[in-house]
Amino acid sequence: MRLPFAAAFTCLVVSTCAEAQTSIPEILSGISEKRIEANVLALASFGTRNSLSNPDDEKRGIGAARRWIKAELERCSAGTPLQVAFDEHLVESAARVPKPTKFVNIVATLPGTQPESRDRIYVVSGHYDSMPSSPVDPEKDAPGANDDASGTAVSMELACVMSKHKFPATLVFMAVAGEEQGLLGATGWARNAKAKNLDIGAMFTNDIVGNTRDADGKVDRSHVRLFAEGVPAKTPLPDNVLEALRTGGENDLPTRQLARYIQETAAKYVKDLRVDVIWRRDRYLRGGDHFPFLDAGYAAVRFTEPVEDWRHQHQNVRVEDGIQYGDLPEFVDFGYIAKVARVNAAALGSLALAPSAPTGVEIENLRLENNSTLRWKANPEPDVAGYRILWRETTSPTWQHARDVGNVTRDTLVGVSKDNVVFGVQAYNRDGHASIAVYPKPYRPLPR
Repeated sequence: MRLPFAAAFTCLVVSTCAEAQTSIPEILSGISEKRIEANVLALASFGTRNSLSNPDDEKRGIGAARRWIKAELERCSAGTPLQVAFDEHLVESAARVPKPTKFVNIVATLPGTQPESRDRIYVVSGHYDSMPSSPVDPEKDAPGANDDASGTAVSMELACVMSKHKFPATLVFMAVAGEEQGLLGATGWARNAKAKNLDIGAMFTNDIVGNTRDADGKVDRSHVRLFAEGVPAKTPLPDNVLEALRTGGENDLPTRQLARYIQETAAKYVKDLRVDVIWRRDRYLRGGDHFPFLDAGYAAVRFTEPVEDWRHQHQNVRVEDGIQYGDLPEFVDFGYIAKVARVNAAALGSLALAPSAPTGVEIENLRLENNSTLRWKANPEPDVAGYRILWRETTSPTWQHARDVGNVTRDTLVGVSKDNVVFGVQAYNRDGHASIAVYPKPYRPLPR
């Protein structure tokens, strides 16, 4: 699909074009495998990052680690608008919290530059805490090189690189604590975001994204898994979910629309790493920091490596029967983490450069016919160039057809029956960056 010549020409002469501020390839070229390796090694060197470890020790434990992360983010983003701060949450007690404990996230915020977009926020996180075999053991070594220094290194790298660019929307890069104690740091931040009615457009968590070798020695560096929930497992279901279910939109709720967007963006910009979308909240018996965001009603997904070796997750460091156990740096593939970081950057950057998702998207349900008419509200951003209607067969996981319809708020697809396909509508701006697609609700006004 090509934008009309007039739109492309306008982008060359109008200063508000996002492309004049930054470009996705430029961002990706700045991501450094060596810097990611250095950060993983530094995080592992704190001995343990268990959330219950001594927060006052200057060299070992959770406190030393979080002070280093904050200082490193401030150093690498010096001279940029990135704002780095601690975000504290006191938990009096919980299943894995035997005494009152402060869980402290490190939050780096890059404010958006466009007035109409800066309140729209995209979040990426990794958890910097770690654990040995017991989640409540603050003393034993828990280097946590893969779980989750790898994901923390992704978030840190994105913050350092992307802080040097401008985006219409706001980006938040987090290293969260208390994941191993029950997702406590992420829960505290997500609950506050919900209470403040923040517009969280999407949330990515990177958790265990550093290993490419399975227990049998087979290496797979070709893909990353992306877990995306469909219908939330809770009652009562929200009205928007019920509306989608009535018309077969169970695979078109915001989180799965986000997953499609990430997969498509990665295929465009990161040719050497395939994103495999898994229609599931997470792996069996596991969880991640996207859960609190999903529970708060935000679109949220999890990145995880293609193969896992549980000898190097949640294990005391030891040699047993000639086998090395423990989450050590020697079992981490730093080049692979850099690939995952580029996938994150491509999707996160594209979202932050694009307009917001259209609102008021509806499909007219007025008569029996073989055509399909969709309608939506105009976007608020001044650089919106038009809208795109997407559609696919009801059994297809990905979009199969697209039509750019221009800067209008209603369009009819002749000969495309709404009975047979699933639709979505995107907004795109002058440089071609497109929003997440939105599933239409039926429109049928009540008789007067």
